[in-house]
Parts: sequence; structure tokens; C-alpha cells
Amino acid sequence: MGDFFPDQRYTSSGEPELGLGIVTEVSKGKVQMNFPITDETRLYAIESAPLTRIIFKVGDVITDHEGQSLLVENVKQVDALYVYYGQGRALNEAEIGGGSVTHNVEDRLFAGDVDAPEMFALRRETLYRDYNRKISPVYGFVGGKIDLIPHQLYIAHEVSSRYAPRVLLSDQVGLGKTIEACLILHRLLVTGSISRVLILVPESLVHQWFVELLRKFNLWFHIFDEERCASLDESAPDGNPFLDNQLIICSIGFLANSRKRSQQAFSSGWDMLVVDEAHHLDWSVDHVSPEYGIVELLSQASKGLLLLTATPEQLGVESHFARLRLLDPIRYHNYTDFINESEGNKDIATVVEKLSSDEELKLKDIKLLEAMFTKERVAALANKDGIENHHLIEDLLDQHGPGRVLFRNTRLAMSGFPKRIAHVIPIQAEKNHKLWVDRAKHEFYSDIKRPLESKSEQQFWFEEDPRVEWVLEKMQELYPAKILLICNSKEKVLALESAISAHIKINVGVFHEDLTLVQRDRNAAWFADHDSAQILLCSEIGSEGRNFQFAHHLILFDVPLHPELLEQRIGRLDRIGQKNDIHIHIPYLDGSPQHLLVRWFHEGLNAFSTNLEGGNIIAKTLGERLIKICELPSFEEANSEMEQLISETAEFQKELRKNMAEGRDRLLEMNSFRPKVAKKLMKQIQTEDKDKSLEIYLTKVFEHFDIEMEDIAARTYLLHPSTFNSEIFPSIPREGIHVTFDRKRAITRDDISFLSWEHPMTTEAIDMVFGSKIGSVSYGLFRTTGTPALLLELLFVLEASGQENTAINRFLPHTPLRVVIDHNGKDVTKVFSVELLNKNLTPSSIEPLLENDAFVDTLLPNMMLSATKIANELAEKEILTAQQRMKLKLDHEINRLTALQKKNKHVRTDEIEAAIEERTLLTSLIKNARIRLDALQLIQKG
Repeated sequence: MGDFFPDQRYTSSGEPELGLGIVTEVSKGKVQMNFPITDETRLYAIESAPLTRIIFKVGDVITDHEGQSLLVENVKQVDALYVYYGQGRALNEAEIGGGSVTHNVEDRLFAGDVDAPEMFALRRETLYRDYNRKISPVYGFVGGKIDLIPHQLYIAHEVSSRYAPRVLLSDQVGLGKTIEACLILHRLLVTGSISRVLILVPESLVHQWFVELLRKFNLWFHIFDEERCASLDESAPDGNPFLDNQLIICSIGFLANSRKRSQQAFSSGWDMLVVDEAHHLDWSVDHVSPEYGIVELLSQASKGLLLLTATPEQLGVESHFARLRLLDPIRYHNYTDFINESEGNKDIATVVEKLSSDEELKLKDIKLLEAMFTKERVAALANKDGIENHHLIEDLLDQHGPGRVLFRNTRLAMSGFPKRIAHVIPIQAEKNHKLWVDRAKHEFYSDIKRPLESKSEQQFWFEEDPRVEWVLEKMQELYPAKILLICNSKEKVLALESAISAHIKINVGVFHEDLTLVQRDRNAAWFADHDSAQILLCSEIGSEGRNFQFAHHLILFDVPLHPELLEQRIGRLDRIGQKNDIHIHIPYLDGSPQHLLVRWFHEGLNAFSTNLEGGNIIAKTLGERLIKICELPSFEEANSEMEQLISETAEFQKELRKNMAEGRDRLLEMNSFRPKVAKKLMKQIQTEDKDKSLEIYLTKVFEHFDIEMEDIAARTYLLHPSTFNSEIFPSIPREGIHVTFDRKRAITRDDISFLSWEHPMTTEAIDMVFGSKIGSVSYGLFRTTGTPALLLELLFVLEASGQENTAINRFLPHTPLRVVIDHNGKDVTKVFSVELLNKNLTPSSIEPLLENDAFVDTLLPNMMLSATKIANELAEKEILTAQQRMKLKLDHEINRLTALQKKNKHVRTDEIEAAIEERTLLTSLIKNARIRLDALQLIQKG
């Protein structure tokens, strides 16, 4: 995009209804536009501004500030502005009135500047395609390069349908919280509900989030750190770097360690704040960590908030309360009240389960329902159609439990997980086994931060270690299968790398906290590549947040003390969507402390073969005793004590699972996934996936803009410009780009883009058609044996002058209105269908017709007036329909929230107030929508 200067004229490709825009101010990285017709002001980031420079051409009619018109006869550029000459005077670009239009279709027609009918057909199709994609009930959910997983779609749909949602996503490890958050962001951004987003993550996950958003959702977030902010400060000392971009991602530590940057981020204002690994935000009644403090501060400056954590109670009830108070500090203001609160969810959960399984209700269940609803409604459950049953379940889940702020799905309730196959491998050293056990003991003490007095520094002997010998043999046995190895520390990773590399000539990848973020990402990508590293050695940092599900062999070189940490490690491979059974290999020295740990996890918790729940409670209850046993000097004594602990652990876990399955958790999980809603979403998305209309449409657009489509496979192409000029389609590089319309193929190939109606390339194609004069005026012949006549086909667009984040498209997107009239002004739209005209029109010369003064001065203007009158009548009907659609949706939501708030304190008052304000605003915007003539086609019949 070229440089911006004050008084230049532009239009917004994203909001053409704003009319002609005037550059009013240009600062570092920003351009401010005023749109006089709609009295709107917009501030854009220069590098991503959706603006098209307007340069009027010979034959265009423009007006000055006084409203006087000028027919352009010549155009010259003077410095940064254009000067237009005509009718004996000059008009500088700065003097052009805001009412001038860019493509006066009538002027083009009178000038004989017409396109072939096929170009008009392309423009017409573009208008309707753009309209249909925006009114699709799954708009925002189709474009993700992801597998369609029901619970993820349900959560994304439920959350993104709310105004400024503030929720905690706490699905168990491997269920895809990151994908859920990205889906929510994608839909809210695509539909225009939000525009400014800040994502805060641990430093180790910054680039992973960046790549995930870009590769899977085509969302380009800008990574902010001190170096970037300092650079922006140099160019704009008085500015705020966080206002330089709309979509930003940075580490929590970066902001927590800088008062200046945290205040700048706070003062920037956000539509949505996303915080990953939220369980790391330490809070207690007596102490608040800097990381928690910055998130609390920013949560006050953001309308919406998404918190992500693997288990809401991972660090205890107090920590869980800390997360909830970020979401709604008014609702969760007192920890003691939170502990004492009870809403009878256990009984509600039991009733919901019975209704869901069509189990007969007992008398006490019926009494409970009658106390909450009417007797008549409960009696209606006897109807066999199931409708009242479904509605009652929905209301029960809606009105009880924390489902408004908390979503948690468990692995037990889901399908699609791989089988875990545990391989517990005791190792006996061939020589000096006692020496190796002693060394393993020192390693264990160092791992748990309790070094022996004689060995204050960690030391390894991996080049001769029998465990390393086993790893080497296993690598050769499994070659070329990928292997992920996780151990406790960076030092251990580096020692293992040295030992393995010294023995065999094979690629070895490493992943630890001392690598830069870019190096970690490169190493992870290298490991993922088919012909690269067979094994990746990870420190504990590799157990958190990363997805390595392309591998299905995991080696636990050591075992962590905390059950949740073990589950995090296994969760790098054991994820929903994993295509293979995963093999977990646990080698340990016989008689070592790790031997005892492995026994406890394997025999007491069965943690290697099944998903572990309640790890924090288990660690809190049994952790210290476990450590004391492992520290006993005699292995025989420790092993005997371990027998007793294993027995007690198994009983404790059995009781814990029973307790966790009751009451609030069951109700929460039922509210976190409603299969019927998810099934409907899945079906709608799959229908769009199978529809080939996008492929057919883009083929036409690419052909027009000289983009070649080279067949690669089924519904898969290599796109590249057929001419040297590759700037026509900026998203298609000169060397080409691989694309596919097939979701399955796209998911398996990182190098292929998945094209959907939401993809930026599709939006670019639509904007290029709208931003040009393609098909805006056309003339064609309709061969027939009937009486000769003239027809006029006009395409109007009904537009509401929207404001940012109003999501007006849900109710009244830019709506095409098609009118066909004959020379008498009669509406013949139904007679001359799109298909009929597309099939029978042929190009011809319009010059003879334009030489007819009666046609130019009288007939055509009268036809235009008649068509405009008809279009206005159609617009009134569309406006009425949009108002009814909006009121039906928002009135229902407002009434629902108001009723809910009386029974469920999790409904925020500001959510209700915001819905009322949105209804008022949308009512005004829809009421004041106006039509704009976008294109016309003159047809000579005969």
C-alpha cells in the first residue's frame, strides 16, 4: 500500500456503505479517515488498512464542497493529490465533496463504457455469494483448518454467541482448549463482533499460539516484546505501541515485569483478552503474584475474557476461586461465601441424567421440578414427542450450576482418544548395579530439589548409563517412528543429547527453556518433519501446551512426583484426534527411587494406562508420604512401605473418582457439551464442506484476474499468476501457492491452504470484484422471435451504516436486491430469471442505442425511476424482516437472561444491559438502512 497524505480520497472495501473517505490525519503506522456522508471516523493500521485509493477517470462526474458537479475531461497528479479538469475549470482533490461516488454506473452507461454480460453475471453472483456467506448460521466456524470435533464446536458456538463473553475454558488435557479459544476468536472477528484482541501466554508458548492462529485460522497476530515496543517508542515517543496493531500476542512475564508496558496495555482498551495456562497465576487471600495482578488489571480494560486452564481445581479451591473472580469480580468477591455456597446441584444433575436417558422420574424428582416450574409443564413430559423433555433439560442446565462462566469437558465423557499402552521396563546393570542405583538416587534427589550434602551439583554418567543403552536400542528398533522423550531438566536433556549423539549417527532434537522461542519452534517443526529428527529430547517445559500428536511413542526417562505433571507429559501425545495407539515407555533402574515412583503410579493409580483425574488432591494427600518412602535408605524397607501406600492409594483414588462423579461436576459437564446442538452444527459445516459452489466461483474470479489453476489432486490446485504482474492478487505470490477445498487433505498438509468462504483469499477475491468496476455496467442482446423491447436489470444493495463491533451482519448484511423492468416500467423480475439471462445474453455494441436522444433523455431515466421505486419497496420488506429477526433473537436473549439472573447468579447485569443497548443501536441502524445502486445491465430483446 502506498503512502497516505491528508485530503486523499479512499473507500473502505470492508465497509463500502461509508461512502467516499477523506484522509484527515496520518501518524506513525496509523491513518485516520472521515466519511462525510455517514459522519463516521475510522482509525486504521496502515499495514492492514482495507482502503482503496480513489482516482476518478475521464468521464466521471464529481462534485465540490458546494455541490457543483464537474465532468472530468483530464486528470493530473500534483504532489500527493490529483487535480481534475473539465468544463473550463480545475478541481483539486482536496476540494472534492464527500458525496462524490466512485463508480457512477449511469455515467458509465452514457459514456458507452460497458462490460460483457458474463462480467455482470460475475458481479451479480459475487453480491449474492457474499450475502449468503454472512447469513450462514455457521459463518465463522467453517474456515478453521481443523478436524470437526463436536464438543469444541459446541463450546465455541455457545461462547461466541454471547455479548463480550467472560468464561473459563477448562477441558481436561488433550481435549483442545486452544482450538476452542481460536474458534471463538475467529468467529467473533469474522462476524465483526470484536476487533481488538490481546493474548497473554507463558513465554514458551508465544510462537506456538502465533503459528496456530496463522496456520489453522489465517489470523495474523503481532508478537510484542520489549524490543518491538522500544522500536515503536523511537518512532513515536508520545505514542502507545499497543495502539499500533489490533491483534497482539505477548508473554505474561513481559507485561508483569514492566510497569510502563502494563499501563500502556491497560490504557489501550480491548474487546477480548485471552490468557493461557491461567493456573500459573498465583493468588491467595494473603498474596497476589505480579502475573495475576497484570491479568486482573487488563481484565478490567477488556470487555471479554477467555481464561484457559487444564483443570480448574489444579492448584486447589482457592486457586479456582481466583480464576472466577477475574471473570466476574462482583459475583465472586468473597472467598468464604464461595466455599459455603450450595445450590443443590447434585439433585438437579440426577434429574437431568434421568430426563436425558428417558428414565422414569421418581415422585421426589417430580416434586422438585414442580417447585421450579409449573405442574402443567412437568405433566407435559408425558408427551412422547420429546420436545418438552428437551426444553426442560435446556432450562435446568441453563439455570443451575456454573455453566455460564465455566466450561469443562472430561475425557471420560468423550470418544476419539487413543489407547494407552504402558511398557514398564526394569533395568538391571550388567556391571556394578549398586553403583548405578546410587547414581540414580543422586539424580532423583536433584530432580526433587533435595540434593545430598556430598553432591550439591547434579552429575550424570549417561554415556555408560544402562537406561541410555536401552534408549539407543529402542530407537533402532522403532526407526523411523518418531519418539518424544521427556525428562526433568535442561541439564539432563543436554547430557542425554551428548550421550546419544556419541553412540549413533542419527538426528537428535532438543527442546528446553534456555532456547529462544524461535529456536524451540524450529526444533519442534524439525521434529515434526518426516525426514528429520527421529527423537526429540524435552525438559519439563515440553510437557506444557505443546502438541506432538503426530508421534505415538513417549519415553519417560524419569517420572515426576506430581500426578498432574505426569498427565501433562502424556497429554502431549494422548490428545483427541490422535490416530494411533500411544506407547508409553518407562525405563528405570531396578531398586532405585524411580522404581518406587513407577510402582506407585502404575500399580496404585494405573496412571500410565488410563487418564488420571484429581491429581492435585492426590498429591496434596499422599505426596509427602510418597517422598519420605522414596528417601528411605533401604530399598527393601521402602518397597515394603510402598506396598501399603499402593493399596491405600488405590482405595483413595476409587473413593475420589466416586466423589468427583457426583453433584456439581456432572452438571457442569452436561452444560459444557450438548450433543444435539453440536450435531446440528457439524451437519451444517459438513454440508458447506461438500458444496462446490466456492470452487466454481473462485475459478471464475481467478480466470478473470489471470490466475492459473493447475490441478494437483482432487479439489487441490497450484495457483500462480499467468502474467509477470503478480501484484494483481496480493495473496498469491509469483512462485504460486497450493490450495485445496478438501478439509481432510488440508489438515494433513501444512503446506496447503484450506480455502473456504471465510478464507482471506476468498474475501480478497470478493473485495477485488466490488472494488473495481467489473460488471457494474453491461449491455447484451437477448435473441427472441417476439416483439423487440428493452429490459433493464438493476442490482441494488441495501446497506446499514454500521459501527464497529455491532455485528449488524447477523441481521442485515449488505443485501442484494435484483430488479428487472421493461421499457414501460413494468416489473418483470420473475419472468427473466438469472439462469435465463445468463444462458441467452450475448455481447453487442451499445453505440447505436446511445445515439437515440429519446432513449437517453426520457426512456432510460423513467425506467431507472421505476426500478428504484420497486427497489425501495423491496428494501422496506427486508428492513422489516431484519427488525423482526433482530427483535426475536435479542428479545428472547434479554428475557432469558433476565429470568436466569433470578435463579443463577452467574448471569452478569452488564451482560443484560449490553444486550438492551445493542438492541436499541441495531434498531436504529436497521431502520436507517438505505439502498445503493451497484450495477445495471441494459438488455435489448428481439
